[in-house]
Amino acid sequence: MKETNVSKHQEAGKGSRKLRVGFIGAGGIARTHMTYLQKMEGVEICCAADIDEKALEKVKEQFSIPRVYTDYREMLRQEHELDAVDVCTPNVHHAANTIAALEAGKHVLVEKPMAMNAKEAQGMVEAAKRAGKELIIGFQHRFDARTKFIRDQIIRGSFGNILYVRAQALRRRGIPNWGVFGRKELQGGGPMIDIGVHILETAHWMIESPRPVTATANTWTYFGNRASEVVSMWPNWDYKTYTVEDLAVGMIRFENGTMLTIESSFVAHIEKDVFNVQIMGERGGAVWDSSQIFMDHGGYMMNMTPAYLPKIDPFEYKMKHFVEVCRDGRKNESTGEMGLMIQKMLDGVYASAAAGREVHIE
Repeated sequence: MKETNVSKHQEAGKGSRKLRVGFIGAGGIARTHMTYLQKMEGVEICCAADIDEKALEKVKEQFSIPRVYTDYREMLRQEHELDAVDVCTPNVHHAANTIAALEAGKHVLVEKPMAMNAKEAQGMVEAAKRAGKELIIGFQHRFDARTKFIRDQIIRGSFGNILYVRAQALRRRGIPNWGVFGRKELQGGGPMIDIGVHILETAHWMIESPRPVTATANTWTYFGNRASEVVSMWPNWDYKTYTVEDLAVGMIRFENGTMLTIESSFVAHIEKDVFNVQIMGERGGAVWDSSQIFMDHGGYMMNMTPAYLPKIDPFEYKMKHFVEVCRDGRKNESTGEMGLMIQKMLDGVYASAAAGREVHIE
């Protein structure tokens, strides 16, 4: 992920036909996507669909979108010149929205998590193959310079065999007080599928994406299903509809022998928020947030950091990657198959917690 890679693909797109993008979903995350896309050359946001007419009017005015629809199927029928669709709806709609767009002959970027479960994700992958179109999963932290730095060390064998990975996405107090994040029937789960998915995919990508085989986990709900009584950054969430976990902890075993633990919470009684990965190998290890690596060298235990890492906005890189894959034929670095593997691990965590035992991941 060298800085020159982006400019090379940007250069390839200059002077070529614009990528025409339509949106399914016009809420907060869609507006974030639109903000980045609007700044890029060779991209046109030509339409958007959402059942919320106020949200549609907001994005129409803010981003000068010429056509809006209250039915995404109608948008797909009418917009024959559309090249790609950006799916930014609640998780429960990801599969249906994505498959419909693929069947209409459009490339698709779908926000994380890929789907509600692995069965839906598998259907999305199969739809992309049938259509011969790109399916891009909206993971951004794999494009972080720290991620590439540590992944490169692992690929080069600097750490030897990877033995154990600890991934954490923990908030001291961060239950969303907007959207449908507390409703399992619409989201598929709570912090594990919402913020845990980010750190899980980051960790899994760094260690070269081994195949998961088992999961052992538990989940607990102890706070979000009652009224907010403590001063916090996001008070007054809808506790009456809160049906997801507050804390989830899981252990994944991979076929190569590596073990990974994942901890995710909206409301953990800890000193401060944590979003980090720690990796331990036979000959070395690393911590993601500080870009530190730990090795023995010259007879001493050494803590090392790179003298330079490029400054990259991972979200901007994600959106450029989407454009360049669809418009310029760039290799897809966040495929549906990659998203499916993450979804299988999330399914394993929730299935193990429900069953109270270890479960196999197919």
